[in-house]
Amino acid sequence: MSTLSSGPLRTASTALDVRNLAIVAHVDHGKTTLVDAMFKFAGTFRENQHMPERVMDSDAQERERGITILAKNTSINYKGVRINIVDTPGHADFGGQVERTLSMADAVLLLVDSFEGPMPQTRFVLRKALERGLKALVMINKIDRPDARPTEVLNEVFDLFVELGASDDQLDFPVCYGSGRDGWAVQELGQRAQDLAPFFELLLRTVPGPNADPNAPLQFQAVTIDHDDFVGRIGVGRVARGTLRLGARLMLCHPDRPKPLSVAVKTLYRYEGLVRAAVDSVQGGDIAVVAGIDELSIGDTLCPAEHIDPLPAITLDEPTLSMVFQVNDSPFSGREGKFVTSRQVQTRLEKAALRDAALHLRPTERTDSLEVLGRGVMHLGVLIENMRREGYEFAVAKPQVILKEVDGEICEPFERATIEVPTVHAGRVIEFLGRRRGEMLEMETTGEMTRLEFSVPARGLIGARTALLSLSQGEAILGHLFEGWKPDGGAIPRRVGAVLVADRAGPATGYALDSLSDRGDWFVAPGDEVYQGMIVGVSNKQGDLDLNVCRPKKLTNMRAAGKDDGVQLPPPLQLSLEESLEFLEDDELLEVTPQSMRMRKKELDAGRRKKQR
Repeated sequence: MSTLSSGPLRTASTALDVRNLAIVAHVDHGKTTLVDAMFKFAGTFRENQHMPERVMDSDAQERERGITILAKNTSINYKGVRINIVDTPGHADFGGQVERTLSMADAVLLLVDSFEGPMPQTRFVLRKALERGLKALVMINKIDRPDARPTEVLNEVFDLFVELGASDDQLDFPVCYGSGRDGWAVQELGQRAQDLAPFFELLLRTVPGPNADPNAPLQFQAVTIDHDDFVGRIGVGRVARGTLRLGARLMLCHPDRPKPLSVAVKTLYRYEGLVRAAVDSVQGGDIAVVAGIDELSIGDTLCPAEHIDPLPAITLDEPTLSMVFQVNDSPFSGREGKFVTSRQVQTRLEKAALRDAALHLRPTERTDSLEVLGRGVMHLGVLIENMRREGYEFAVAKPQVILKEVDGEICEPFERATIEVPTVHAGRVIEFLGRRRGEMLEMETTGEMTRLEFSVPARGLIGARTALLSLSQGEAILGHLFEGWKPDGGAIPRRVGAVLVADRAGPATGYALDSLSDRGDWFVAPGDEVYQGMIVGVSNKQGDLDLNVCRPKKLTNMRAAGKDDGVQLPPPLQLSLEESLEFLEDDELLEVTPQSMRMRKKELDAGRRKKQR
């Protein structure tokens, strides 16, 4: 997101007055919108300068999905104080970003919706902050909502702090109320709303400054890794102590690295607004950006040769879901993609794992495939979407949960799932999650909405989001976070309904689709090219069915062959990427290209599939 500034070098101030603040919250509670308002109030942009909404969400997928995926840094100057801000993701699938970036902060701002209150990801990010001993500020956001209940929400936040084991000092958290969208905050309910000055004053008064000696031996740890075509690898992190200087010869070390490596700081930046400004030094307590050290990885420490002292390795929660990526071997392979070989796909996955510490790679028995381990379907789905937009073509298998041995027993990951649903649909949701081996922990009704909390196996949530939307007429909101490893939860029903599979290659015809429409619903439209083994629809009966969807209308003495003018077909079903991944079964693949996504059987030949069954 940030751009590089090529202006003159600036020297860091000798009297460093800085605050490092991470903003954490549940999805859609207003983190990025609040940062927009902070920019405007502090005058980070000129009055005549165009500033897009949600300026921190610069990634294309972030704007499309309306969520923050990548943690990002920026800084705001207010009354001579430099405020470094980290905008963190709110979705649990991107928790690896949250955990790492919290190490750069001295305090966290917990943003909570004035109606929804604490949600699953609120619990997740707050727990991580409290475990690090960080000071927490609370802002009850969106109090201009007609259904706002700020007093009750504040009590719920306090109960959550107690439940998560906050210390007495952490329980005495400062609070303000406001609207990030409209750019105002107040210290007490009922006060006249004007601007964000009360929020900034509270921030400066309660957020501690960094405890870092600028004259001590240097320690700088890379927390985030990025890449720039001009300067190479970029490492973002906090200077824990000492002063990081441009041109310095330092040792790159890590607790797991056999021996330190000598490197030079060729390029040095610091965040100023939304740009990375070139500087000649960054003092302890501030956030620095180091470029050009190709060997730098997440968790590595830079320190002087005479005082080698690596910081502890960055530890993350383990991945819970895996998916096999393989070369696309369908009859349509190579038609639409720019990068199609297994080597190209593997190199791209290695690059992704380098940038994202929550992503792991594992070899498989096949040389043309690689197992990718992540935190959830959305985590891996974002990776897949990025790759297809970059021109990659590949195939992925059904997501699988990762099993782990705990005290001699094989265990699987369990999730704490929270569902907000209209009360009229709550019974169907409870029944559905009960079949998915979910155990209901809590049920609370507020107005016309009911909040349900379940402990459910992670595999029980694969495909659950789409099913819950169907059960609730599109109104259910599902949130979940990793709860822990537990023994096998039992058998879980598989996908409802089998699939319709093309038994030959060619263009689908309206005549064939219409005559077979009583078998189920179609994923293809007349004229779409299909191949043998490609999934073309979902069946309304049990058992997969191979069909000829390319059958043309034949000429007879009673009718003419030609256009299917009289055929009236409903539009084909269109599944999103995540819905397609959740739809897959063990014997199926999703073919991903820059232009298309096609579901198919792993074994394309119908005869061989029958023998395997």
